[in-house]
Amino acid sequence: MRNFKELKIWQKGFQIAVDSYKITGTFPSNERFALVSQINRAAVSIPSNIAEGSSRTSDKEYKHFIEISLGSCFELETQLLIAKHLKYGNLDILAEVLKQLAEEEKMLTAFANTLKNSF
Repeated sequence: MRNFKELKIWQKGFQIAVDSYKITGTFPSNERFALVSQINRAAVSIPSNIAEGSSRTSDKEYKHFIEISLGSCFELETQLLIAKHLKYGNLDILAEVLKQLAEEEKMLTAFANTLKNSF
């Protein structure tokens, strides 16, 4: 079993999730059950799947959860770009989270590639 909390990909994903909640907290109330819900679920999915994958015994299974986490990054990025276009939330925090997401996507891709090469 791996200690997921020590992984930089998990730490960054965790911070992205926290910051996403900060952003959606300032969205219009009519978005609470729409875009807010989608953003929060996608954001939480990033570190959650990294954590779940770390419990798997094979690198093949672990890689699968890393890929799900990467998919959640892309989903969250799309949703935040929609929010940016609509001028929802704090645009400075939103821009920072988009920057962090780009870094997370690269890190997850690299990590998945190292797992792929081990089986």
